[in-house]
Amino acid sequence: MPADLSELTISRFIKAPPARVWKAWSTPEHLAKWWIPAPIECHVVKLDLRPGGGFETRMREGGGPFQPHVEACFLEVAPEARLVFTTVLTEGWHPAEPWLALTAIIGFDAEGDGTRYSSRVLHKNTADARKHEDMGFHDGWGTTIAQLAAFAEAPG
Repeated sequence: MPADLSELTISRFIKAPPARVWKAWSTPEHLAKWWIPAPIECHVVKLDLRPGGGFETRMREGGGPFQPHVEACFLEVAPEARLVFTTVLTEGWHPAEPWLALTAIIGFDAEGDGTRYSSRVLHKNTADARKHEDMGFHDGWGTTIAQLAAFAEAPG
């Protein structure tokens, strides 16, 4: 964990320009292909990319019913540059009581011939960050970023 013990971070270089990585994030059918570690399936319910817009995904394993995954509110949307969402609010700035309160700051920074994709995840306190880390933050978010890279780097 970084010096701020309530924060978790992860980043990866993706061999695709920020516009292509952004498109993979901002298009619901694209997001559904990489947002959750395979073989778990993702269904994008809401992806309203504007401050106050809703972000909701569901997941399912083995063909069972879809279960809640993320319900959040976008705080900042800067196309091809930065995306910030929080689970402590839902669409329209409505307060929420999530099972894990977090704010995610996603960066799409141009670097050479690609993108430095970074996630900085803020938690209420060190205990929540440790809980998220123990749940497999680095493996889970790392897997999804690898899936994003494979999707964004693919021809076409």
